[in-house]
Amino acid sequence: MALQNEFENKYTDLFLKHFQISTFTNSDTYPWFCTPALSRIIFTFATNNSLLLMLFYNLFIFFYSIGIRLIAPWNSKAKKWLAGRKDIFKQLQNAFSNNHGNVVWVHCASLGEFEQGRPVIEKVKNQYPNARIFLTFFSPSGYEIRKDYQGADWVFYLPMDGKKNAKRLLDIVQPQLVLWIKYEYWYYYLTEINKRKIPILLISGIFRQGQPFFKWYGGVHRKMLQRFSHFFVQNELSQKLLQTTNIENVTISGDTRFDRVVEIADQFSPIPEIETFCKDHAIIVAGSTWDEDEKQMDHYANTHPELKFIIAPHEIEEDRLLEIEKLFHDTIRFSQLTKNQSANDKRVLIIDNIGMLAKLYHYATIAFVGGGFGEDGVHNVLEAAVYGKPVVYGPVYDKYIEAVELEACGGGLSVGSALELETTFNELLTDTIQYQQACTCAYDYVYSHKGATEKVMNYIYEKRLLTN
Repeated sequence: MALQNEFENKYTDLFLKHFQISTFTNSDTYPWFCTPALSRIIFTFATNNSLLLMLFYNLFIFFYSIGIRLIAPWNSKAKKWLAGRKDIFKQLQNAFSNNHGNVVWVHCASLGEFEQGRPVIEKVKNQYPNARIFLTFFSPSGYEIRKDYQGADWVFYLPMDGKKNAKRLLDIVQPQLVLWIKYEYWYYYLTEINKRKIPILLISGIFRQGQPFFKWYGGVHRKMLQRFSHFFVQNELSQKLLQTTNIENVTISGDTRFDRVVEIADQFSPIPEIETFCKDHAIIVAGSTWDEDEKQMDHYANTHPELKFIIAPHEIEEDRLLEIEKLFHDTIRFSQLTKNQSANDKRVLIIDNIGMLAKLYHYATIAFVGGGFGEDGVHNVLEAAVYGKPVVYGPVYDKYIEAVELEACGGGLSVGSALELETTFNELLTDTIQYQQACTCAYDYVYSHKGATEKVMNYIYEKRLLTN
């Protein structure tokens, strides 16, 4: 019974996080089909038998598709997920009607993975001018923002996994090389790619002991790993974990996100409206925030009139913007800056657009990165650290190696409460030596870890996976 209870407690992780699928609902809710009753059925039958595990995998895909359709009328992301896949094979067929080969398929789960893959995409386009990029996303938060990305020749949603869908997509696209960014493992796509002897590389992969690849029930997941031609992983632990499954085709390359944030910082161009807003004030830039993060900051912001805050929330729907305006005093939205003559006297600037955040950290005296006070964990700390700014974040960050390492070297500072956050802000703003040490550590950490993209490109060149 104890083992059964443990299985039920971990059920949602096994059938959501372990399959790397987002439910498009709030992070603390799950689809209707994730029930204790269903977990008991699965526990009764689940063994390491491949046929049974494949049955469960197929059932999950089926129920997931049903669940998306049920919540679509009330959930904008689910609605976009469905709309983007309507007649998708007809769209693909039309887009590839004049396909003359040299296609590189790059798959990203969402926007964060795209930013990891982008340095490789742009290097491929630069070094192999004849290569054409087919970019796919699973999540609307990636596709909707980057559907017009000029570095790709085609941008599409990834059709739901399945034997028939995988065959149809590969028949149409006929890629020469496949680049899978970080994670999101789809059995039928990976199997069909491998069956056709198309090289497939995992870029910036990272593995942890708790993942299903290394569990008794992970037979199907281990089969997915076996489909890859080569793994480029972020750290030594990932390599060692893969070796426990008899996978040796691994290179410790680091994370391509370091290359991406360095590129962004090197190409920085001023934002006049932001510079006017900041003037000579000390600035705290809070990026990728959720309501849990903002509630830790509002008291400090509202009681320190000498400071200015720039808040770039993770989501910019109207209800989220209104929530922020209720929490903070003396606010103005970025879209109103040029329309409001007294805008420069405002103290809290709310960014109501997507795509500006990576530049905003340049203006920070202190950077606060959101997500660390929620269940999913802190967002991208590298975007802030690359500018040599102290990076503050909440207590949930242990799954993000860059946040762990940034804290260890002194460039990152984790806080567990609003009181700790206020103390940390005050210390950084008043202790010049501590502040400068944190700035230097953050900058040195990022620049010492760049170079992962070059390792990937060297492999592609040496193995002649692409030709000019």
